[in-house]
Amino acid sequence: MNAAANDEPATAADATAREREMAAIRGLASAYSRLRVEIGKVIIGQNDVVDQLLIAMFCRSHCLLMGVPGLAKTLLVSTVAKVLQLSFRRIQFTPDLMPSDITGTDVLQEDPESGRRLFQFMQGPIFTNVLLADEINRTPPKTQAALLEAMQERHVTVGSNTYRLPVPFFVLATQNPIEQEGTYPLPEAQLDRFMFNIVVKYPNAAEELRILKQTTGGDEPQLTVTLTGRQILALQEVVRKVPVAEHVFVYARDLVRATRPKEPDAPKFVKEYLSWGAGPRAGQNLILGAKARALLEGRFHVTTEDIKAVAHPVLRHRLVTTFAAQSEGINADSVVDMLIEKIPVELNQRADRLARG
Repeated sequence: MNAAANDEPATAADATAREREMAAIRGLASAYSRLRVEIGKVIIGQNDVVDQLLIAMFCRSHCLLMGVPGLAKTLLVSTVAKVLQLSFRRIQFTPDLMPSDITGTDVLQEDPESGRRLFQFMQGPIFTNVLLADEINRTPPKTQAALLEAMQERHVTVGSNTYRLPVPFFVLATQNPIEQEGTYPLPEAQLDRFMFNIVVKYPNAAEELRILKQTTGGDEPQLTVTLTGRQILALQEVVRKVPVAEHVFVYARDLVRATRPKEPDAPKFVKEYLSWGAGPRAGQNLILGAKARALLEGRFHVTTEDIKAVAHPVLRHRLVTTFAAQSEGINADSVVDMLIEKIPVELNQRADRLARG
């Protein structure tokens, strides 16, 4: 009798917790739909780009946006910040930019009453919720490195003092893939800090016609705030609670390990086309990105299709191609396509059908 009495409250508590989780999922899916509508008032097309950007933000991670000038990368980032009611700062990276221009610096100030001189920290533009690092590869490595601590630890160190950054905090960096003169390629350690490398492509003919009509008139779209910083933090916690089946973990692991040319079981084309593969952080980002994608689609279960959907933005900047690959016109995305075709999925069909309910 007592055992049954003890079990009943636990069952009720579990049911209540489950209902709260399902309500949070419905809330996230609803918020995502509203976000897409608001962003669509300003950004025409680029659906995959918007989806990947929002997935990364709900995973508490950073993004690198690759695209030629004029594709509304800056407008997209500022629009997302507006509809999420987050503070936004933009830094134009140039060869003469110094680390203190990003983080801030100690300034000698005089107290008008006592006449004493004291150092006071003046915050740099990094103290914001959304930081747009525009053309991040145009500044020297010393300045690029100023972002590393902030991106990983969410704080900056100036002198002997450490200062916490606002939460949530996202670095959204842009690069121009065609203009490489006077640039400083990002080191692999910093590239690895970006969850996604998002490729921003040209719009199609219909989208470009809408862009011409919408952006050359006098009307400006009115944006409605859909989420707050506090709500984003809560939704980030929901993403991490999504359950993942064993076979999905195995598939993510196998996909990442197959990118390493020195692994004995690596496919032949990997040994030929890649000189360096992805590390464990890639696998973590595959799982997190798949969790967020599942939730945005209103599902509380991750499938291997979710892993495949985020594989390109997670892996493309973590794979180093060989000269043989470059001579044949094979890039990192091509290798990811080959891997998705090559790597088997254990229990894929049956387990994924069960996960979808």
